[in-house]
Amino acid sequence: MSPGASSPIEPSRELEFWFDFGSNYSYLSVMRIEALAAARGVSIRWRPFLLGPIFRALGFDNSPFVLQKEKGAYVWKDMERQCRKFGIALTRPSVFPRAALLAMRVALLGEEREWIAAYCREIMQQNFVHDRDIGSVEVVSEALAKLGLPAQQIVAEAQADANKLRLRQQTETAAAKGIFGAPTFFAGKEMFWGNDRLEDALDFCYSSPR
Repeated sequence: MSPGASSPIEPSRELEFWFDFGSNYSYLSVMRIEALAAARGVSIRWRPFLLGPIFRALGFDNSPFVLQKEKGAYVWKDMERQCRKFGIALTRPSVFPRAALLAMRVALLGEEREWIAAYCREIMQQNFVHDRDIGSVEVVSEALAKLGLPAQQIVAEAQADANKLRLRQQTETAAAKGIFGAPTFFAGKEMFWGNDRLEDALDFCYSSPR
């Protein structure tokens, strides 16, 4: 490089974060991912999608945690341990998995806006701490207003046909990428599944050649 020439700009490290608000392990990742990514200089690409159609395509009419009693009992004990480990509050939802279509549509609308992380944390806490119906206009509007956002306008945009279609397409993209559960992370083409693989995904993203 000639003297005085500027160094080429290196591409930023980015991790795709695929999640569903009804997913208990996605809750853990939503509450942890920002600080962990910032510590490694990794940016997050928030990718909301619907687990329901993914499960149905795999032959499940509900969450495996519901369909398999023993697995479900284990999972909630595991959630208690993990939440204690990370200092995250937990109230087992009275409805699980909880439908969150409106909340997901809002997340899709905001996936590249500056409020996406705070919104996701708020919605997750409404579900897994306060046990509220995160599919309702009331709860979603309250979450947006708490963040100082124009709730009525955002909800209307989220409910527009174009955004509804985009969420269906995003879910189809998830299926095409081989996603079978949430949370799922992609560092480039490398896939990592589960909250317990969040650090591995970030480390891979951080250490992989740029």
